[in-house]
Amino acid sequence: MENLIPVINRLQEVFLTVGAEVIHLPQIVVVGSQSSGKSSVLESMVGRDFLPRGSGVVTRRPLVLQLVNVPPPGERTLSENGNGMKPNSQNSYPGIKTEEWGTFLHCKNQVFTDFDEIRQEIEKETERCTGANKGISAEPIHLKIFSPHVLSLTLVDLPGVTKVPVGDQPDDIEQQVREMILSYISNPNCLILSITAANTDMATSEALKLARDVDPEGRRTLAVVTKLDLMDAGTDAMDVLLGRVIPVKLGIIGVVNRSQHDINTQKSMAQAMQDEQSFLQRHYPSLASRSGSRFLARTLSRLLMHHIRDCLPELKTRVTVLTAQYQGLLGSCGQPVQDQSATMLQIVTKFATEYCSTIEGTARHIETSELCGGARMCYIFHETFGRTLESIDPLSGLTTLDVLTAIRNATGPRPALFIPEISFELLVKRQIKRLEEPSLRCVELVHEELQRIIQHCSSYSTQELLRFPKLHESIVEVVTGLLRKRLPITNEMVHNLVAIELAYINTKHPDFTDAALVSASVNSAQGETLQDSGRRWKSDRAAEEKTSEEKVKSSGSAYSSPTRSPAVNLLDTPVPVSRRLTAREQRDCEVIQRLIKSYFLIVRKSIQDSVPKTVMHFLVNHVKEHLQSELVGQLYKLPLLQELLTESPDTALQRREAASMLEALQKASHIISEIRETQLW
Repeated sequence: MENLIPVINRLQEVFLTVGAEVIHLPQIVVVGSQSSGKSSVLESMVGRDFLPRGSGVVTRRPLVLQLVNVPPPGERTLSENGNGMKPNSQNSYPGIKTEEWGTFLHCKNQVFTDFDEIRQEIEKETERCTGANKGISAEPIHLKIFSPHVLSLTLVDLPGVTKVPVGDQPDDIEQQVREMILSYISNPNCLILSITAANTDMATSEALKLARDVDPEGRRTLAVVTKLDLMDAGTDAMDVLLGRVIPVKLGIIGVVNRSQHDINTQKSMAQAMQDEQSFLQRHYPSLASRSGSRFLARTLSRLLMHHIRDCLPELKTRVTVLTAQYQGLLGSCGQPVQDQSATMLQIVTKFATEYCSTIEGTARHIETSELCGGARMCYIFHETFGRTLESIDPLSGLTTLDVLTAIRNATGPRPALFIPEISFELLVKRQIKRLEEPSLRCVELVHEELQRIIQHCSSYSTQELLRFPKLHESIVEVVTGLLRKRLPITNEMVHNLVAIELAYINTKHPDFTDAALVSASVNSAQGETLQDSGRRWKSDRAAEEKTSEEKVKSSGSAYSSPTRSPAVNLLDTPVPVSRRLTAREQRDCEVIQRLIKSYFLIVRKSIQDSVPKTVMHFLVNHVKEHLQSELVGQLYKLPLLQELLTESPDTALQRREAASMLEALQKASHIISEIRETQLW
């Protein structure tokens, strides 16, 4: 199981090359307040001074520290073709004769054997990214230290929690640090090393509070109490170390840091370790074997190995799933264009095929949220257009007085014995004309749907169009132009359909009601009514004449001669809006209305059938038949190929990132597969 930590280190290196954060690898994250002793704890694990020191926020970028245990120089096997970084076998290391050395990921093929230079490189790399204003950055520095005196560990040192900005630090430095810490410790695969100084109240520890926020059960938190030797006289940390103050499931380990005086006098790490053990034996004899920097390093190594073992199955699954996802993503980005002519023909053909398939209902991508393509056209023809025509009343907008006026105008100066045929034609044409507007609206709706299909095909079927935005624009322009060219032709034909009906009123149509039969039907229904009306008219007339005679007699000699009223010009009298019609007028109007309704229904049925056929022939089918040839004719031109097949920068970047990530995942899968099941126990 000791080989698990090197495996995670290798995985870390693999994913760092692509900057991937999709894989949460097991690691130990060090969290603590400023001046809590984080740097001293890390240096005691390494046994060397290598971290920057000073006031304020010294650690301003995450430091990913990989400790690699290597054999002493005399026990190493030199690598003949190594590059100075990676062993070829368990005991095969590059030709470095020093006992300890370090490497940075950002310094390719450079080995640091002087730990002062390692400190300077950390400071220089921090300044390069964050500048000199004491700001922080989430971009990590990756340091690997090889030594026979370390246990294999992977730790992440984060900036210390601060409350008040000092110097020229930004005002929101506290919030920036907290967000950075939470982004690391929220990873469920990380162990949290929470560091608190013994001379502070542990109940108010910011490090423990942050750990509790993301790990409320404490399953992955280990607490470290530093500076045990700096507690007030007469006090100790026994209750804290035994978990009586704040219990921590993974335990609480006490350590003694080197003082600033020890650092200034260059007290050796070995001597510091001895002094630490002596202090623990004197003040905490019962806990001495379970405290100190050496015990902390062993505990961390053991916890990390077990944690890696527990996380490994999920890690394997995650790598497998992501590999499949990125293979699909890379496939959707397409391959770089090798043959422009073939690529152009392929894309154009695919688009035209998908466009026609959407109309015919055979497309690979079927919409489930709304009607699309041919289905929507069918709905327009039989629901929208059909119901609109059926809702038109044959006599709508035609009053009885309009009918009567038309009949009178058609008779001329002579009283008519029969209903004039010309009045029927005049009125029925007026009603037929009302069918033109909804017919043209039907054409418009189908044209709009043909436009919508362009975007549908671009989104679902031809992913290549997303790669080539200029080609996409050109295809849309060509199809739109073809539709625009066919629209007036179709409208003209629909207009002609109505004009044809208006041109000849076929009263001999087999479905048209015979005028004589209508007239006879109306006469028989009104026969009795006419006789009663005649008798009533004669009676009223006689009563009027009798009343007039009595008025003349009663006037006597008071009037020797009748007085004449002024003459009235009846031509200037406006036609009444409505009046009581005579029986004959009622009969004539009803006959005309019945004939209009009968013929209108014949024409409406014909228009309802002819308009969809016209739209399909002159617009839809024509576009289907000529779409591909139109696209090829306008776009397949050698001078245009280079411009049209210019790839989108986003697609090119996405392909490179997907390819890099896929390569990293494949390497990770290979590394994980090297772990035998027996190595986990």
